Amino acid sequence: MRSTGWHVTEDVEEFLARAGDFLRARPAPHTVALTVSEALRTSGPRAYGPQAPVFGWLERAGEVHGAFFRTPPRRVNITPLTPEDADALAADLAGAGHPLPGVIAPHDTATAFAEGWRRHTGATPRLHERERLYRLGTLTPPDPLPEGRSRVADEQDRERLMRWHTEFAAAIGSSTPADPGAWADTRIAEGRVTLWETPDGTPVSMAGRTPLVAGQIRVAPVYTPAHLRGRGYAGAATAEASRAALAAGAAQVLLFTNLANPTSNALYQRIGYRPVMDFAVYDF
Repeated sequence: MRSTGWHVTEDVEEFLARAGDFLRARPAPHTVALTVSEALRTSGPRAYGPQAPVFGWLERAGEVHGAFFRTPPRRVNITPLTPEDADALAADLAGAGHPLPGVIAPHDTATAFAEGWRRHTGATPRLHERERLYRLGTLTPPDPLPEGRSRVADEQDRERLMRWHTEFAAAIGSSTPADPGAWADTRIAEGRVTLWETPDGTPVSMAGRTPLVAGQIRVAPVYTPAHLRGRGYAGAATAEASRAALAAGAAQVLLFTNLANPTSNALYQRIGYRPVMDFAVYDF
């Protein structure tokens, strides 16, 4: 793939050595690449499943202009690219025999890559979802808050976190963690899930957050079981998780929403989140 300037590796350390400064220079649009590569660096190459991850960066005259990663069997995730570079990447990955189930990228990049993938492989892209990345401005907690309080998830919540994250992944059409128990254990040990519970102590919503990387933390996942929605629990949990992210030293607090859900988009804006950019998710 070097003929078009793309370099590919399965070594996260090599990837970060070459593309790390590029990713950290604009942490918001690169938030997923930063958090996933950090998780792979600290937890090992099988953190997201038994297959080896794949990384790539676009380098010309010693300067990095773009990057991608994939943790099979998930979709390829690509940083912002020109349409020409997105098409060239599609051609290179297709030519190298990389099977891809889909792509996640900023909207124009995802669309250009999907069209390139169609031309080079004959696959038919299908728009799965449009997402919006938000960044926290001034945190404005819901007023009034629902009855109850927030607390940090602990060992007694392990089974609930595993179940809720599996339900969350199913609801958004995403892959579940390779090991839901390990997923829960890590977040409990690091205090990275905020629960909202009713006055009787029943947890009704959760808002997780990623580790601090390049000055940013992303609030994810946010989940309330279907029968408990519409009562303000998600807004309260998200506000408290956002407060915890600021307390942990984040210069930027980010989150993604599905643009097809006007309720969540309005909610996050009410508590202080402002749009950054739109992403698209295609299945092949």
